[in-house]
Amino acid sequence: MAHQAEPGKGFLGNLRDAVTPRAFFLVVAVLLLQLGFITSYVGALHHPTPHELSIAVVAPPEVAPKLVGALESVPDDAVRASVLPDGDTARARIKDQKVYAAWVVDPTGTEDALLVADARGPAAATAAEGIVTKLAASQGRTVVVDDTIPLAAGDAEGLSAFYLVVGWCVGGYLVASILGISAGSRPANTGRAVLRLGTLALYSVAAGLGGALIIGPVLHALPGSIAALTGLGTLVVFSVGAVTMALECLFDVVGIGLAVLLFVVLGNPSAGGVFPPPLLPAFWRAIGEWIPNGAGTSAARSIAYLDSTNLTVPFLVLAAWAVVGVGVTFLAVARAPRLGRPAPVGA
Repeated sequence: MAHQAEPGKGFLGNLRDAVTPRAFFLVVAVLLLQLGFITSYVGALHHPTPHELSIAVVAPPEVAPKLVGALESVPDDAVRASVLPDGDTARARIKDQKVYAAWVVDPTGTEDALLVADARGPAAATAAEGIVTKLAASQGRTVVVDDTIPLAAGDAEGLSAFYLVVGWCVGGYLVASILGISAGSRPANTGRAVLRLGTLALYSVAAGLGGALIIGPVLHALPGSIAALTGLGTLVVFSVGAVTMALECLFDVVGIGLAVLLFVVLGNPSAGGVFPPPLLPAFWRAIGEWIPNGAGTSAARSIAYLDSTNLTVPFLVLAAWAVVGVGVTFLAVARAPRLGRPAPVGA
């Protein structure tokens, strides 16, 4: 039966009964989380500006230093320039994720080529085009853009990999939250912890496979190996779920809010989905690749478009989160106070 207001207590008395101190602090925490969400997303995405965008120069030895100097003189450290010997090497470096673009100078004319890869993020390609086109014009030259790794037809804005990983992350912290709410934030014992983590692992495999099938054969939004994407999705879901479970063990229901702070407020805008890392502000650029959202997005794009290059770091990051989540969960369960034990003799 719902509690009714008691006339004799007055407004403040009834308010104290209706909103407990614990509820009040949780409401304040939600407000701070909401404001943090707005701050993080708008702060990361409202004004993309290049910072150390890697652009290589392919030009005769007598010309290359001048062009490198011009690129590196762009204000605010917008470009990190280098020299490559030929166009084939430049294409390989773009696919290996060593550079975002390459300015290939035609020594016999005034029309140069700019090699980019929309698959690494259309915003980065657009930024490189703007910088090089302006510098080339100042040298009396023109530039023709060559997209060396175009996006799939169903991935028009290059966001499919990002949204795939976001979906996996959402599933990870939601299933861990549901398990905690339905059966207690902290498992009763080590055996229960094993069962709960085993359930999470099975869910992770199903979510990884389901996401890979939907993004590939069903919607044709992203190319790439179904097996590799399934493995990636399994690890993303499990790592996010295990960390959420660990936070619940440590902080009860507040742990769910901390998981949202970590994976939604901080993880999504820094993941490099809308804008790749060189176009993000310093804080989000620094944390992006070390959070499952960013590591997963980078790995998904590599599997889909870049011949699975540079997967070691993203998979190690995901594995580290998973290990930490599992380890903290077991430690929290092992160190939890044991209720119902008989008191020692003589107590």
